[in-house]
Amino acid sequence: MRNFIFISPNFPTNYWMFCKRLKENGMNVLGIGDCPYDNLMPELKGSLNEYFKVSSLENYDEVYRAVAFFIYKYGEIEWLESNNEYWLERDAKLRTAFHIMSGFQETDIPRIKFKSGMKEYYKKAGVLTARYYLVEDEQGCRDFIKKVGYPVIVKPDNGVGASNTYKLKNDEELLDFLANGHPSYKDVQYIMEEFIYAEVNSYDAVIGPDGEPIFETGNVTPNSIMDIVNNADNSIYYIRKELPDDVREAGRATVKAFEVKSRFVHFEFFRLTQDMEGFGKKGKVIGLEVNMRPCGGFTPDMMNYAHSTDVYKIWADMIAFGSTMVPEGKHAHCVFIGRRDGKSFTLDHEALLEKYSGRVMQHCPIPEALSGAMANYMYLINVDTDEELEQLLKDSVE
Repeated sequence: MRNFIFISPNFPTNYWMFCKRLKENGMNVLGIGDCPYDNLMPELKGSLNEYFKVSSLENYDEVYRAVAFFIYKYGEIEWLESNNEYWLERDAKLRTAFHIMSGFQETDIPRIKFKSGMKEYYKKAGVLTARYYLVEDEQGCRDFIKKVGYPVIVKPDNGVGASNTYKLKNDEELLDFLANGHPSYKDVQYIMEEFIYAEVNSYDAVIGPDGEPIFETGNVTPNSIMDIVNNADNSIYYIRKELPDDVREAGRATVKAFEVKSRFVHFEFFRLTQDMEGFGKKGKVIGLEVNMRPCGGFTPDMMNYAHSTDVYKIWADMIAFGSTMVPEGKHAHCVFIGRRDGKSFTLDHEALLEKYSGRVMQHCPIPEALSGAMANYMYLINVDTDEELEQLLKDSVE
């Protein structure tokens, strides 16, 4: 039996579906996590052949020993994945240590995790990116800002999500960041980029062993994730009913430039909301960053709702068989609405559920670990037309 180690299979909570589909495909699914076994969801327990609890997934030695135990007990490990941005480096280190060749190795990390390292490969794909400076000192920052002007964005070069991301609009904010940024630029390598006036469009795909897409979709995030996190704003994004041709073209070119094979990917692009010198006209697609894992949180479920399909099985079929026969059905826009506690809205909870009755695919509180970027309570709602989408977005705001 072919062995698959899944790191942290209990988070996000919906990831038990990846394990279930793998097991249904005949894989031996072995979980490693720091959640006590008795606290795992029953659905996850039933989707694992064995689970190894460590005191902390941050402890590399413990996780290393867990992998070694599974190798001793079950033999060769063919796959090791977490499908989680936070553990991508750990996954690569473990694969390298145990000669598991079905994924990225330690030598791949600079180009897939460091935002500065991604720029070269976007360039290979023929996709423009923002100019940047790796922060060293105040003078270097000023020299860069003299070229691109305010505002600028600063964020960790190797970061997850929008954590520790700052928008600097003037010299006072620059000096405050240099003196008080957390963590300090002296301890963490920050990248400074020119500000792009845009919304974020993504390319999400399951890429097969030949580097060709098996499934493709994409989402739109009208508001900045940075602002959602820093200002505790509400969160809205949606899976597109149909993937735009220019995002599909840029996404496929980026897959080839990064030589991606056998992965679920989430690539982010800017779509200009105004003309910008050096980039082009409003609507132009610009590279932002690559994420070599599925779009997080509830997004895989949204893909299923938007395309009447099962991306968990598509991915598991790719792992087990290299391809899939899972069909797609009717397409729709699937909208994520994340609301912060204590705020009022155009339509309150009951009114929103009543107006969109029959199209509310899911609604529930958001786990605390995700609430910083996604708010406190979420709704997934399907709509068929662009006009219905526009109205739902209006109904969802304060």
